[in-house]
Amino acid sequence: MRVKEREPGDLNRLEALIAAEPTAKQRERYRMALLAIHGHTKKQIARVLGAPMSVVEEWAYRYRDGGIDAMRAKKQPGRRAILAPERHEEFKARISGAPREADGVCTLRGKDAVRILNEEYGVAYTLNGVYDLLHRLNLSCLTPRPRHEKNDPGR
Repeated sequence: MRVKEREPGDLNRLEALIAAEPTAKQRERYRMALLAIHGHTKKQIARVLGAPMSVVEEWAYRYRDGGIDAMRAKKQPGRRAILAPERHEEFKARISGAPREADGVCTLRGKDAVRILNEEYGVAYTLNGVYDLLHRLNLSCLTPRPRHEKNDPGR
């Protein structure tokens, strides 16, 4: 590996970044580049840091090709929401409210939320997906079953 200091002062900058970086993963990436600049082989760096040689090579070459700014890991965007975020409050109000006569039930459950999302909002969710959505909307899907007044010992 032939990695040289790209810009004057990069060694000091890398050392400062290592000292200030709160995440261990990113600190190790900076260390990989720093050790490569100092002339260590990828095998030596991998042994010292306990990382695979391919990872050492990737981050050292990322520094070599793009400098310190290229060493920040890119955040993955994640999956796009199935139900549009602007409709979350509308759905939350629908689920939090009393069931409609057309629902045919006295209490809305997860499978009812799947049906409502499919029929009224035009989006397909699985039961687990609905529970995740309810959790993100701060709605509890686990509530005690209603008790009939004849079974309530306190009455």
